[in-house]
Amino acid sequence: MTATRTPVHASAGSPYGDSDPQQEGPADLRLVAPALAAWGAAAVGLGAPGGVVAALCAGAVGLAVIALRMAAVRRSGVGPSPGGRSAGALVALAAVLLCAAAGAASAALHAADLRRGPLPGWAQRYARVTAELVVTGDPHPTRPTVRGSQRTPPALVFTADAVQVTAPDGAVTVGRTPTLVVVQGQRKGTGDDSGQGNGAPDTGERPADEARGGLSAPWRGLLPSTRIRVVARTAPPLSASDQVAAVLRVDGDAPPVRTGPPSALQRLAGSLRAGLREATDGLRPDARALLPGFVVGDTSRVPPDLADAFRATDLTHLLAVSGSNLTLVLALLIGPPHLALRAERRGLAPRLGLSLRTTAFIGGALALAFVVVCRPDPSVLRAAACGLITLLAIGSGRRRSLLPALAAAVLLLVLYDPWLARSYGFVLSVLATGALLLLAPRWSAALQRRRVPPRLAEMLAAAAAAQAVCAPVVVVLAARVGLVAVPCNLLAELAVGPATVLGFAALALAPVALPVAKAVAWCAAWPTEAVAVLARTGSSLPGAELDWPGGWQGGLLLAAVTVALVTAGRRLLRHRWLCVLCALALVLAVCRPAPFTRILTGWPPPGWRAVVCDVGQGDGLVLAAGDGTALVVDTGPEPRAIDRCLTDLGIRRIPLLVLTHFHADHVDGLPGALRGRAVGAIETTTLHIPSGQAEFVRRRAAAAHVPVVHAVAGERRRLGPLSWEVLWPPAPTPPGAQAPAAVPPDPNDSSVTLLVRTGGLTLLLLGDLEPPAQQALLATHPQLPAVDVLKVAHHGSAYQDPELIHRLAPRLALISVGAGNPYGHPSARTVAELRAQGARVLRTDTDGALAVLGTHDRLTAVIRGRRRRLHGRLRRRARGGRPPPGSGPCRSARGPWPTASAVGSPPGGRTAGDPGTGRLRPPPIRPRAIRRTRPPARPAVPGRGPRPGPRPRPATARPRRRPRRPGRPVRAGAPR
Repeated sequence: MTATRTPVHASAGSPYGDSDPQQEGPADLRLVAPALAAWGAAAVGLGAPGGVVAALCAGAVGLAVIALRMAAVRRSGVGPSPGGRSAGALVALAAVLLCAAAGAASAALHAADLRRGPLPGWAQRYARVTAELVVTGDPHPTRPTVRGSQRTPPALVFTADAVQVTAPDGAVTVGRTPTLVVVQGQRKGTGDDSGQGNGAPDTGERPADEARGGLSAPWRGLLPSTRIRVVARTAPPLSASDQVAAVLRVDGDAPPVRTGPPSALQRLAGSLRAGLREATDGLRPDARALLPGFVVGDTSRVPPDLADAFRATDLTHLLAVSGSNLTLVLALLIGPPHLALRAERRGLAPRLGLSLRTTAFIGGALALAFVVVCRPDPSVLRAAACGLITLLAIGSGRRRSLLPALAAAVLLLVLYDPWLARSYGFVLSVLATGALLLLAPRWSAALQRRRVPPRLAEMLAAAAAAQAVCAPVVVVLAARVGLVAVPCNLLAELAVGPATVLGFAALALAPVALPVAKAVAWCAAWPTEAVAVLARTGSSLPGAELDWPGGWQGGLLLAAVTVALVTAGRRLLRHRWLCVLCALALVLAVCRPAPFTRILTGWPPPGWRAVVCDVGQGDGLVLAAGDGTALVVDTGPEPRAIDRCLTDLGIRRIPLLVLTHFHADHVDGLPGALRGRAVGAIETTTLHIPSGQAEFVRRRAAAAHVPVVHAVAGERRRLGPLSWEVLWPPAPTPPGAQAPAAVPPDPNDSSVTLLVRTGGLTLLLLGDLEPPAQQALLATHPQLPAVDVLKVAHHGSAYQDPELIHRLAPRLALISVGAGNPYGHPSARTVAELRAQGARVLRTDTDGALAVLGTHDRLTAVIRGRRRRLHGRLRRRARGGRPPPGSGPCRSARGPWPTASAVGSPPGGRTAGDPGTGRLRPPPIRPRAIRRTRPPARPAVPGRGPRPGPRPRPATARPRRRPRRPGRPVRAGAPR
C-alpha cells in the first residue's frame, strides 16, 4: 500500500484504510446539468440546419461570456453577501450554455460528414458504384423476417467508411463518408425455385455458419480497419436520423477484394474472439450460442427462439456487453463491486501490495482492452468511460463521486460521438447506471430496515431500480411490459457472474492453451445453460409479457404508473398481508391459470368450436377436439404469436397439425406450435414450393420427432367431436386416367382445403386458393354444400371466385389478416360481396382473435380484440332468416334464428338440399339484384290524411355506434 493516506482513511487502524468511511453531504449534481445540456443539444443539432446551429451556438457562447462577467463582478465585492451564491449560479449557467454549444457544434460537424462528397447524391439515384471501404464494425447477420408469403434472404450488415468512390461516369472521389454495407446472398440448394422463397433461417440445430451457406466465410470474418473494394448498388438510408450517408448493397456470392489488412490491435482482438468461439464449439447448442454473447457480445450463434426468450424476460442486456462485464473484470483486481468504493478491500490489488495509482493504471488498461475486444458499442463506451473516471475516485472513498463520474462520462462521450445522443442503447445504459447509483442504495436500505438480508436487499433493489427506469424506454420500442423481468434478472445474476468470469478465462487461454480453454468453457457451460433454461421457462409463462401502448405516449404513461406504484409501495411495505396479496396477484397474472383467466377476460369462451388466432399477416386456426386437444391448421409467421394463442386456449395435445402450403406466413410459426406440446403428425400439401421453407418444416419436424405426411383428396378423419374431409389438392393423376381441371403449379393453388363438421356446424377452410383453384374445386365437388363458417381464402384478397361464394352462402366469414399490411388485405370488394350474401364478416386485424361457438341453430362468434367498435343490428329476413344485404356488424339477439323450413321456401322454388341435413339452400343472390324498398305507409288518421312511413336513412348516414366489450358475443346470420 502507499504510504500517503487520504484524509478519509487517515484515522483507520488497518493499513488498508477504513473499510466503511463516513461520507457526509448530498450527492454532487454539478456536472449533471451540463451533461444533460450537451446531450439534448447534440440530439437536436444532428437534424438541424448548419446555419441555425451556428447562430444558436454563437448566442449561447455570448450569453455564457456575459454570465461569467457578471459572476466575476459579484465575486469581487467585499464581505459576505448574497452575491456569492448568485455568482455560483451564474457560473453554473455559463457551464450549461457552453456545454450545450459544444454538443450542438460537435453534432453539426458530424452531421456534415453525411452530406459531404458525391456519394449521398448517387444514393438518391440508386447508382452502381465502385467503392474502397475501411470496415468500422463487425459483420453481423440479420434475423430473417416474414413479408407476406416470403422470408427475407440471409444478409450480413456492417458499417464502413467509404474512402474512395468511383462513380458510374468514371469520376474518382477521395474522402471519408460513413456507409452501411448490406451483403446479400442466396442459399444454395434450398432457395425458392419459383423466385419467391428464400433460405431457411438458422434454427439452432446447426452452426450458424452452415445455416448461412449463401454468405461466404470471408465476409463474416472481416475485422474492423480492413480495407476492401466492392461493387455495390447504392441506396439512401431508411431514416434521416441514421448515422450513414448511403446504403451499399453488395452481392455476397463472391468474396470481398481486400486491399489492406486490419491493424495489429484488431488482429489480436479478432484472434481472441475467434479463440473463444473455437473453445465453445464442442458445447451444447445453448451454451455454444450464449457464452460468447456473455463475454464479448458475440450473438451470431443465438437462434431466433432463444433471442425471443431473452427479449421476453428482459435478459437481452446480458448479451449486449455492458458495465456488468467490465465490473466483473475489474472485480478480479479490486474485489466485489459493492466494496469497490472502500479502497481495495479485496481482489488481487491488496494481495499484491499495489498502490492506488498502480491499481488505477492497471484498471484503465483493462478497460481499454475491454473496449477493443468487445467493440465500442454505446453501452461499452459508457461503461468504459464511467469505469475510467471511477477508478480515479476509488482512493478518495467518496460515494458521491460516482454520480459526477457518470455525468462526466456522458459529457465526454456525447462530445466525442454525438450520434450516441440518439442511441436507445446509450439511453438505457445511462438510465440503468443512474438508477443503480441513486435509487438502488435507498431501496436497499429500506428493505434492510424491514429485516431483508443485506445481500438479497441489494440484489432486489438493483434489479427493481433498473427495471423501473428502463421499462418506459423499452415500451417506446417494443410496446410491451415484462412482468417476469425482475425475478428472472435476480435468478440470472447467480449464474451470469460465474459464466462470464470463466468465459473471460477461456478467452485469455484460447490463444496459448486451447485444450485448457475448452475445459474452462465446459465448466462455464453449466451456468450458461441454466440461464437459457431460465429464459425459456420465463418466456413460456402465459403472462410473461403485458401488451402496452407503444411510442412516447405509452412510455410516459408507464412512467406515471411506475411513480404511482413506487409511491404506493412505501405504504404497502408497512402491511405484510397486503404485500402477500399483491405478490399472489402478480403470480396469478403471470401464470394465468385457465379458470382465473376465463373469469377475468372471458377468453376462451366456454364451448368454443374454432378459433382464428391473431397471428398477424398469416393464418393460424385451432379446432377444438376435446379437453386440451385440438386440430391446428397453419401456424402463422411468428412462433410467439401461435404459441401464445395455443397457451391461452389451453392446448397441450395436437394429434394432427395441418400446414396448407409452404409459404412463410403459414409455416414459420411452426416452432411455437411444437413448443411444449405433444404433436402426433404434420400433414402438408404435395407441392414442396418454396423449397427452402419446405425444408425448414421437414427439419423442424425431424428435430421434434414428428412424422410428416401428405394430405390426399378424399381423405376423411375423425377426432373427438371433429370430423373433416380433405377436398383439395387433387391426388396425382394415375397414368392413362383423365386429368382434372388444369391448375397451375402455384403454392397458393396447392393449399390443403378442409371441410370440417363439429357440433352441427359446417366450416370450410380454403387456405390461400386463387380463383383458378377455386373454380376447379367447385367443378370437382359439384355437390359442395352451403356452409355455416367460411375461412376466406388468401386473407380476403380481391381474387375470389364469385360463383364459389354464392354456392357456399356462408353465414359467418372469417378473415385472418395482419393490421397495416402492405397488400391492402382484405379487399373492400371481397368484404362487400360477402356481406351482400348475408354473411357476417369478422377480421383479425380489427377484431383480434375470433372464436366460433354454438350450434347450427344458434351460431355465435366471440371477438377478443379491442380495436374496433361494433355497431348496428342484424335484422331478420322474412324469407330464409338471413340478414338484409349490406347489414353491418350485429349485437346479440334473443332466441334462435328461424330455419328456412320454419319461414317457408324462398321464392323461385326450392333448391337442392344439403346431403344428409335436409336443409334448404336459397339460390345465389346477386349484389345488383338487391334493392332497397320503402316501407308501406301506416293507416290513416281521420282528419289528418295518410301517415307517412318511417323516413328512410340516407345512404351516407352512419349506423348507431355502441361501445363493445372484449369477449362480447356476435350473432351470425340465420341458418338456411
